[in-house]
Amino acid sequence: MDTSAFTQYYEKLSNALNLVKNKANLEQLESDISELENQTLDSDIWNNPENATKITQKLSNKKQFYNSINDLENQLRDVDDLYKLASGENDKDVLELIEKTLKQLEEKIDNLTVLTLLSGEWDSSDAIMQFRAGAGGVEACDWVQMLMRMYERYCAAHTFGWKIIDFQKGDEAGVKSATVEIKGEYAYGFLKSEAGTHRLVRLSPFNAQNKRQTSFAGVEVIPLIENSNVVKIDDNDLKIDVYRSSGPGGQSVNTTDSAVRITHIPTGIVVSVQNEKSQLQNKVQALKILESKLVALKIDENEKQKKSLSTDAKASWGDQIRSYTLQPFQLVKDTRTLFQDTDAASVLDGNIDSFIKAYLSADL
Repeated sequence: MDTSAFTQYYEKLSNALNLVKNKANLEQLESDISELENQTLDSDIWNNPENATKITQKLSNKKQFYNSINDLENQLRDVDDLYKLASGENDKDVLELIEKTLKQLEEKIDNLTVLTLLSGEWDSSDAIMQFRAGAGGVEACDWVQMLMRMYERYCAAHTFGWKIIDFQKGDEAGVKSATVEIKGEYAYGFLKSEAGTHRLVRLSPFNAQNKRQTSFAGVEVIPLIENSNVVKIDDNDLKIDVYRSSGPGGQSVNTTDSAVRITHIPTGIVVSVQNEKSQLQNKVQALKILESKLVALKIDENEKQKKSLSTDAKASWGDQIRSYTLQPFQLVKDTRTLFQDTDAASVLDGNIDSFIKAYLSADL
């Protein structure tokens, strides 16, 4: 790597890191860390273990982000100093190491850049993902199951919790509809890009002639919001039905009328939960999801100029956000960002970070 190439690469990374620092607002970040540290020192915080865990996790994430910026600054300076020494002696081994290090630093800075884009009010929240089969019959139900596997693997790779809270099998195969709770810092921020219709083109395993088939599946993503004070749910506006669970669950889940379906009459929003043994637990969970949906709806109504927090896809031709083509060639293409990947098998194994980053970076 000659001096000109190094200087250009180094300045590119320095500018990118400065952009991260400006967007992150280090002064505010330091203030947030100090405030969270004070909260953890209050002994009363541990009276609510769940809330305490959220606060300590948020503190850990903010500290890690802050330290990452400082570490990258130090590493860039070290690389600059090392290059000045190595270029003078024309040490090729060291120059190759410097080039490799710069590429590693670029990847780390790119990751930090994405985090700075997650500044929405609910981006740091847990998320609810809802799946439903669209046009395509049994093929669509199988496609929903494939999508759920893809997102479950993505969540596992990012240490996000994955919990199925409602599940309806397809009549012949696959999944007709499902609701999943995803827990983790910035779960909603990362996964909000996945809301919409996903289109699959492949040779049908359910067709005797093995013909090419197009299927659709709708994905809805909302932040899990609790005690928001944005909406107030009137009990008189609710229609509550109980029924026997039909999806996966623990012992006796499927033998009692523990599943709960809540219909919010004014909006027509329906929420079903069946993963817990207790009808009361399922009702509490359903009300949390209903509140989240109503908050998302309220914000969407009040701020038309902003993107809706929840996208209820029509799951049909012409509405897709992403197409997954497995035959006659392999290509996954996002119709919004035009980002594409020819390794469809890898994408379906949960490697969707590049698609998410492209979506989040679209407005940069």
